[in-house]
Amino acid sequence: MKYPYGISDFGKVIQEAYFYIDRTEAIPLIEDAGQQLVFLRPRRFGKSLLLSMLEHYYDIARSNTFAQTFGTLAIGKAPTAQHSQYCILKWDFSVVASQGALKDLRQALYNHINGAIETCANRYSGYLQYPVTIQEDAIASFNSLLSAIEQSDHKLYLLIDEYDNFANEIAMGSRQRSKAYYESLLQGEGLLKTLFKAVKAAASGRGLDRAFITGVSPMVLSDLTSGYNVAENIFLNPEFNDLCGFTESEIELQLRDITRQSAPELPPVQETLGLMRTFYNGYCFTQGDEPRERIYNPTLTLYFLKYIDRYHRYPSNMLDENLAMDRGKLACIATLPKGPELIRTTLEHKPLSLNSLVQRFGIQDLLYGKKDQAYMLSLLYFFGILTLQGTTSLGRLKLTIPNLVIKELYIEQWRDNLLPTLDWNEEVRPVAEEFFQQGDLEGVCDLVQQRAFAALDNLDYRQVNELTIKTAFLIFVSDGLLYEVDSERRVGRGYADLTLIGRPDAKQYPIFDFILEFKYVSLKQVGLTGEAVQQLSMQEAKHLPPVVAAFSTARRQLAQYAGELQAEKGEGLQLRSYAIVSVGLVRILWTALEIKRGTGH
Repeated sequence: MKYPYGISDFGKVIQEAYFYIDRTEAIPLIEDAGQQLVFLRPRRFGKSLLLSMLEHYYDIARSNTFAQTFGTLAIGKAPTAQHSQYCILKWDFSVVASQGALKDLRQALYNHINGAIETCANRYSGYLQYPVTIQEDAIASFNSLLSAIEQSDHKLYLLIDEYDNFANEIAMGSRQRSKAYYESLLQGEGLLKTLFKAVKAAASGRGLDRAFITGVSPMVLSDLTSGYNVAENIFLNPEFNDLCGFTESEIELQLRDITRQSAPELPPVQETLGLMRTFYNGYCFTQGDEPRERIYNPTLTLYFLKYIDRYHRYPSNMLDENLAMDRGKLACIATLPKGPELIRTTLEHKPLSLNSLVQRFGIQDLLYGKKDQAYMLSLLYFFGILTLQGTTSLGRLKLTIPNLVIKELYIEQWRDNLLPTLDWNEEVRPVAEEFFQQGDLEGVCDLVQQRAFAALDNLDYRQVNELTIKTAFLIFVSDGLLYEVDSERRVGRGYADLTLIGRPDAKQYPIFDFILEFKYVSLKQVGLTGEAVQQLSMQEAKHLPPVVAAFSTARRQLAQYAGELQAEKGEGLQLRSYAIVSVGLVRILWTALEIKRGTGH
């Protein structure tokens, strides 16, 4: 099987028999949704392939290949009346350079638009009775194309890919540069605002019948305001939840094909599917408390499927580096007021909720506006580093980190915020590897006490609890190359604080699996100062009454979780269980429970 990793040409995918999950059944729904539509999804989520599908379906110049392209697909068996009826004009703003002076930005945008208009005019010259004039002013060129369309028997379908791409790139730059550049695009008679005014006017009887626009965030839509207030947002419509991305049942079928046809030596399908679910699943793009099937990131899924089909083993790095740019989005959030606090809160698995997604925010909000939690949570949702998880009992939207790949980005960002000078290879990796192989937690505890606690010391103590301690440990023990790392993993009827279960392909290595339960005892509870706690011996500290009670609770929980986890995972699990009690941000005490030995790694 050929996998269309990095390929967004629908015709190539279908005609050259690449792997494709049929989404053409959504075309009638898209037609019914409106004339000018905006569809937002995180980057690398298949939006360009979606646009290419629409381009091939509606293009009058491809009518002679329609049956060849769509004949075996859902829409080919019941096409709508509008198929093969349009002249297609396509703009892709992801290729417009955002560097240089303002005049360079204008020239780059106009060059792209003019090039697209010229391509359109040449492609449909046999359908247009009048020539199209390409002028220095791209909006004048657009009007010339519209005039030719108006005097023909056909209509124009405008496709815009990544409408917000270069504007977002500018917004993520330095604040002084961002403000000047962005205002030149969208304030007053700014460049983009003027362009979208022309698009709006074109839809008022000037030949533009339909427009479909994709992007990542609604940031530019907010600043366009009256310049383009006719578009309908469909990105939260439940019928389009899986328009981009894969469902688990679709992936399971493909895994079975790979195992049967080319890689029988792969682990059982359910084991592989479990690994993919942990790292890639979890996205939901529709509001409400009605259950929706979670969606897998398509780029990461294709990266994984292509790798195992070719090499018959799992990739060691589950994060495709082509998605590593999402680190920059989290880094941007970390520079905003209360941004680092939000990243920490998200990692601590505290409930994140808001009344509704903020769907209108502009550059002024990003650079200078008040950054309340609803704003930042909405921004993280549109970037794909938070996702919807139903509603609370009072109807508020709940948000969560979708999967382990994204969680690792949070961990990296929190580590960079908290310990910017930390040398992972020299200071952390030797200690972490000793823990993974020997089960010795002492070195990790020392790192948390000496490095993380010193950096956390400025936290409001009212905010510190066992979740804070767990997050501090995550910095040092999270390793996606070896483990499926799960915070608040559901085990039976409870939730284990932190589990590190060896990846299926890590069974060859001499590492343990771990379950850690954390408790926090404040200095007020023990009635001692931090200095006094530090002076106690280990045994004296462990015998402080609040510490004894905390250990007792942790042991009971661990005994339950460890037994249920062992039963779930089977004899291949080499489980070590630890109860960890932090006294203030001063002293970490721990004890290991009985080791459950299996026959695996």
